[in-house]
Amino acid sequence: MSNTITNYDGSIVTSPKQIVFPETVEEIQAILRDSTRYPSPVRAMGSYHSLTPCVSSTGTIVGMSRMTKIIGIDTAAHTFTAHAGLEVIDASKALRAQNVQFMLNIEIGNMTLGSAACCHTKDALDGIEFGQVSSYVIGMKWVAPNGDLGEASETRNPELLRLMRSSYGLCGIVYEVTFRIKPIEALHFTYLPRPVEELTQEEVNGLLDESEGIVCWTVGRTSVFQQRQRIPEPGILLSLQAAARRRLWNFAGAHIGHFIDAFIADPKLRDKAQENSFDVAKLLYGTLHLLGGISLLAPDKTVDYRNTAPSDRYAFTFWAFPKNQWLSTLRAYLDFADTHFKQTGFRCNMPLGAYRVHQDRSGILSYTHDQDMFSIDPIHAVTDQAAWQKFLEAFNDFASRRNGTPLLNQSPFIKREHVEAAYGQRWIEFSKWVKATDPQGRMLNPFFAGLLAQ
Repeated sequence: MSNTITNYDGSIVTSPKQIVFPETVEEIQAILRDSTRYPSPVRAMGSYHSLTPCVSSTGTIVGMSRMTKIIGIDTAAHTFTAHAGLEVIDASKALRAQNVQFMLNIEIGNMTLGSAACCHTKDALDGIEFGQVSSYVIGMKWVAPNGDLGEASETRNPELLRLMRSSYGLCGIVYEVTFRIKPIEALHFTYLPRPVEELTQEEVNGLLDESEGIVCWTVGRTSVFQQRQRIPEPGILLSLQAAARRRLWNFAGAHIGHFIDAFIADPKLRDKAQENSFDVAKLLYGTLHLLGGISLLAPDKTVDYRNTAPSDRYAFTFWAFPKNQWLSTLRAYLDFADTHFKQTGFRCNMPLGAYRVHQDRSGILSYTHDQDMFSIDPIHAVTDQAAWQKFLEAFNDFASRRNGTPLLNQSPFIKREHVEAAYGQRWIEFSKWVKATDPQGRMLNPFFAGLLAQ
């Protein structure tokens, strides 16, 4: 029987011969050991929010949505253990009831814990130490490609844990994860608008160095630096500010972009409408700057996208760049985007994101393994997939030429040449480990087969 599954933003469709939803570890073992009934490749699936075909399979997809049990919250030892199918948003609610939180409260709340444990993630506003969720995984259990059980922790097989944090389900299906947690925090965000042409790399470095956490939003040729500070008291308007932030950014921005592209056919009118929407965004950021910013609890950064209407959804890509070259790369990107617009008529209809993520060697494929990185993230509410794909393919080549590093689940249309250039010897080591762990290719889909080193 054929099944059709579509990812969150509608850009990827896969049709596995089998899709199964195990409820026990023993069922996962049985699936991996029976290649006749459950043909290869076998891929584990969380919420399918990924923007690349990392989950796709014409063989078997193992949906983890029925393995969501919370095993334990230890507020004294600051640990949280749960099954891998639990989504971050639901885990966060359970932690909040105990006055604790994840070390990183990522925006995409529908990522499952299993995906967070073994795939790339990013967070710059909680990333005081690390900006990747898997770096706070201190224990992991999985079923290997041959059906055997595997386990690693920071005290038991720490080097294996380092590999598994970047494994993307290629070396087994993760079914249980333990994370570090901490007491719940209240945060205050400030917003500093700066014209791109007036910025210097020294000023950017100063902002990065003085900030606990920082994200930059670029609208047109204005960059807005969103900085975070911990505060002792959240204030009485905290919940209202958090709700307004979610509505304005996570839903309204995409909705406006969709509307303009879908319903204004005349190119000149459409371009003017987009410029006006950017002016409104700059006005909003300027108002936040004048008002001194907003406050919220850290878990309120996480957004539940499960019931998001298609018209409120957006797509993005992520490439990380060495911190000290970020400003020159940003300016080159803005010129690249303007040239692409003149040549094709396409430009992104939402603000450009940028995340500062600290150096981190916790996973073999950490994109900040060698140094601090600051990303460039084009964001777009898509109405024309072909135009978006053409832009992404051009952007990938632009980013790779400038020493960028892509993410395997958040950088669509990457090629082997891109990952080999970005990850170097670590990519070769990772590829050898995957092939040694799964010599029959039980879990290797075409996407990863096309990326792994030969």
